Amino acid sequence: MFDQLAFAEIPHEDEAFRARIRRLIEDHVLDRPVSKRVRSWIGVDTAFSRALAEAGLLGLTLPERYGGGGRGPFARYVVVEELLAAGAPVGLHWIADRQSAQVILGFGSEAQKSFYLPRICRGEIFFCIGMSEPGAGSDLASVRSRAERGEGGWQLTGQKIWTTGAHLSDYMIALVRTSGCPEDRQKGLSQFIVDLRAPGVTIRGIEDATGHRDFNEVFFDDVQLSDDALLGDEGAGWAQVNAELAFERSGPERIWSSSVLFDAWIDHLRRVGASSARVERVGGLTAQLAALRAMSIAVTARLAAGEQPVIEASLLKDLGTGFEQKVPEVIADDLGSHPEEEAAPDLRTALIHALALAPAYSLRGGTREILRGIIARGLGLR
Repeated sequence: MFDQLAFAEIPHEDEAFRARIRRLIEDHVLDRPVSKRVRSWIGVDTAFSRALAEAGLLGLTLPERYGGGGRGPFARYVVVEELLAAGAPVGLHWIADRQSAQVILGFGSEAQKSFYLPRICRGEIFFCIGMSEPGAGSDLASVRSRAERGEGGWQLTGQKIWTTGAHLSDYMIALVRTSGCPEDRQKGLSQFIVDLRAPGVTIRGIEDATGHRDFNEVFFDDVQLSDDALLGDEGAGWAQVNAELAFERSGPERIWSSSVLFDAWIDHLRRVGASSARVERVGGLTAQLAALRAMSIAVTARLAAGEQPVIEASLLKDLGTGFEQKVPEVIADDLGSHPEEEAAPDLRTALIHALALAPAYSLRGGTREILRGIIARGLGLR
């Protein structure tokens, strides 16, 4: 018997959010060139993030008592899909809205919820993720950063790397070791909310191939944390971080990163008059996108049902980022094989940016190797 969640549809009441978000996009986004909109994930615009908050579109899935919208995962799904499809600058508020708020809601104390969640909903504070480390990468169980109990709290030492947006964020939710050693793997890991302006925190930028700064190294040199910086239970960090990663890997974030470039290429083909072979190529990519979107909606349905679809989210992320990487490669091959055509300079610039960004798509949120290990173990294959 087929699982009905596998054929889920977005509820009508959540589809209604499209009109509201499209008005905001029309006012703030569509006048930007394609070469800027193709960098949606790492686009930073404080005014736009706060306009989203003022429109009630941040914290949609958080309870109303914390300033949220009190809606389910599908409401946020619709908003995210529209933002990414248009290439809106979401880099500033993205992580706090997508997962940090959910982790605090699920595992935080009442004091933590009351302090952080309303500020996230108002677009006043922003978060980054402290997971990867030198020598560990996506193998989170081998992290070496450590928090030791001291008088009145904790003392944090160590380093994180590839930390998206740390230089723009106010706080980090960091996965660190509180007992044992790296050989203990998942045991002894805990999560902490770290104030990135605290003494002992140093942030250094890492530029990408186009000269932009998105990634960072973050160093902790005897950073003093109060007792209430511990998020959830001590030693429960592994279970908490896996729940967090289900939010990170499951949504439309994993299929729409190349959509602005795809649309610009289709506009170019309309202008020059595409051959049947080129139309077929567009159709093939469109069919893949439709299938991935159906998968993404099904995973969101599981989240809406209160499940933690770790395996399904990992599968979607693996397939989705492969598609996102394929799109700029196909477009580059197509334009390169028609040198006689005059492509708009902004399209060519956008393509260069997309080709430079694409390798990171299968790194952020877990490498393919890590994801396939999760999938294999979940299916009992290893």
